[in-house]
Amino acid sequence: MDSHLSPTDKAELLKLENQLCFPLYAVSRMLTKAYQPFLQELDLTYPQYLVLLLLWEHRELTVKELGDKLLLDSGTLTPLLKRMEQKQWVSRRRAPHDERSVIISILPAGDTLQQRACQIPEQLLERMQLSIPEFEALRLQLNTLLTRLT
Repeated sequence: MDSHLSPTDKAELLKLENQLCFPLYAVSRMLTKAYQPFLQELDLTYPQYLVLLLLWEHRELTVKELGDKLLLDSGTLTPLLKRMEQKQWVSRRRAPHDERSVIISILPAGDTLQQRACQIPEQLLERMQLSIPEFEALRLQLNTLLTRLT
């Protein structure tokens, strides 16, 4: 941006309607809210759903790997994973090669949720009223931005 902006132009930049952060924040909140009815049917929270998405794909990951992929710290993940373990969706065990590392594995009850969750992406696409090409373009833009910010 030009550093020679007039005070009026600088003030214009500070209007809420000219911010990128606000629509991203608001859309994130609204999208998470749109997931809630579908996830409630499965007794899942949104963060638990994100963990399961990764475990359905990879079968097992360390807490560090989950944190890196979800951009969450272990202090946030550990209580979440403990609750998931209590529901017998996942197991936690120390890595044999490194006692500091905890491996999270999907259990049969967690796998069962995958079959029930399969309709969620399609239901969300319908809720957002996005075509597949629009969805793909938006996802690409957001992932590019995320990569640049991390």
